[in-house]
Amino acid sequence: MPQHRQNWFEGWRLFAVLAATLVALSVWIAGMRQFEVDGVRMVIRFTARTSLVLFCLAFSAGALARLWPNAWTRWQRRNRRQIGVSFAASHAIHAVAIACFAAMSPAGFLAATNLASYVFGGIGYTCIIAMTATSFDRTAAALGPRAWRIVHLTSGYYLWFQFMLSFGKRVPALPVYALFLIPLLAVMALRLIAMASARTPRTARAG
Repeated sequence: MPQHRQNWFEGWRLFAVLAATLVALSVWIAGMRQFEVDGVRMVIRFTARTSLVLFCLAFSAGALARLWPNAWTRWQRRNRRQIGVSFAASHAIHAVAIACFAAMSPAGFLAATNLASYVFGGIGYTCIIAMTATSFDRTAAALGPRAWRIVHLTSGYYLWFQFMLSFGKRVPALPVYALFLIPLLAVMALRLIAMASARTPRTARAG
């Protein structure tokens, strides 16, 4: 029975809970401003931050499990796929909110965007779609382990760069945005340390 309780918040049940919570909170946030432009923009900011958190959890899962194996990191690694798909759900809501903003306030949307945001944002969403589409057993098997690894590593590092750019460019005007860079830098540091620790035993044996 204790094991059953421990494993309840896992797998696709975890995804369902996270996705439903994200939708409910987004609707509530927009509703606080009567579903007008201000409310939609609040949803855009909210989902940008939830996407950041979910991305960092998924992107750091393997490194944390290697460096500090414990109940939490094993749970995180075991559910990395569902956390990643939850990140995709968060960014899908983000995209819907952006589309609503563009429809409700074309002038405001044009003022807040530029060609670079379309290009880099479009590449980012392509990466998210590719990662999500290959996050299921059947599609992952069809792609093959080597191609799967290339898709997920390349996309993951690109999205990390995109988050750094998106939050970092706001730091000069709003220094508080520097706080959002901390988890991103921490995740990258963890991955580099984990990769170095994975190579060390082989180097030691070779010597």
